Amino acid sequence: MEELQIVLEKGFHRDNHVVFFRFEKDDKLIEIVRSLGKAKWSKTHRAWYLIHDEFDLGATFKAFKGLAWVVYDGLKNNRTQTEVIGPIRVVSAERNRVLRPKPTFENAELMSEYKIWLEHKRYSENTVRTYTEMLAVFTGYIYPKCLRDVTNEDVVDFVHTVLVGEGYSFTYQNQLVSSLKLFYSEMTNTNIDIEKLERPRREHKLPNVLSKDEVQAILVSLKNVKHKTMLSLLYACGLRRSELLNLRLHDIDRQRHMLTVRNAKGRKDRMIPVSDRIITMVDSYLKMYKPTNWLFEGQGDGERYTEQSLSKVLKVALEAANIQKRATLHWLRHSYATHLLESGTDLRYIQELLGHKSSRTTEIYTHVTQQSLDRIKSPFDDLSI
Repeated sequence: MEELQIVLEKGFHRDNHVVFFRFEKDDKLIEIVRSLGKAKWSKTHRAWYLIHDEFDLGATFKAFKGLAWVVYDGLKNNRTQTEVIGPIRVVSAERNRVLRPKPTFENAELMSEYKIWLEHKRYSENTVRTYTEMLAVFTGYIYPKCLRDVTNEDVVDFVHTVLVGEGYSFTYQNQLVSSLKLFYSEMTNTNIDIEKLERPRREHKLPNVLSKDEVQAILVSLKNVKHKTMLSLLYACGLRRSELLNLRLHDIDRQRHMLTVRNAKGRKDRMIPVSDRIITMVDSYLKMYKPTNWLFEGQGDGERYTEQSLSKVLKVALEAANIQKRATLHWLRHSYATHLLESGTDLRYIQELLGHKSSRTTEIYTHVTQQSLDRIKSPFDDLSI
């Protein structure tokens, strides 16, 4: 009897990041996929899929255990080209060898335990997803070696061959080291020396900032009341997108003119002042849309608005405002901080408003304030030419 295989791939479908399940038609496998969550069939892609945020790699391993091999090379940000041939062999075009990404039973168990431990320790959903995915990528690389037998040389080889060799960002490398350090310090005894797992040298990139005129053009271009209110609140309070989408109806205190951001990055709450103008805009939106749970809800009753949809709102606004910059939602937060600094707001207050743990994080905005740069005179201007 030929062994069944499930090939997992990242994709984008109907404005959502998804994970596709590709396999030869089998009623039992279809039943298992549907048991993993709100799985749907895509006629366009001819595959079953789950919304990425609802996908659980550990649960997938357990569900297909003993029934099919799970091939998850397609989850590695598409860095390696894969193809399905005949009875499904996954081949790396770069290395010209058959990949063996399916973890051993012991490694799959360790990965599942790691996810459970992270959730038990109340790490954020994003951190749990990122750290478990990082460990999964590393596990696929060291196959068939057990995670318990990993050495520092294995990590160095992985970083050099995959992360550096394939051009992954500093942030990605840093997250991988963080995930491995946490896994090996808390989950298993090993030969690895955790303290010698070095992070890449920190990049010192300046934040991307929009001018006030550009922010105004973006907001003016929006005709949809909900869309305009969301982006206005992002800029007016310097919110992260997750902070905006996690706001509840009761988080605005109209009497005190305060917005409460709950359980933000680092699991911290913070208070942000809001003006009468913003409160009036939010109240007008509430009268029109009447959300029941979240401040901003999607098409389904009581469902939170998605990050992908919010990003699409900004993309449409940039096109309408004829702004050529490839701005992201986080640019509005950077712009908020920079414009506050330019208007004379003390850096310590900006740190509190942004929810930065360290003042060093906030100080980067001093490098991009237009007023400070305008006071600098080039020595060229003193030349008589």
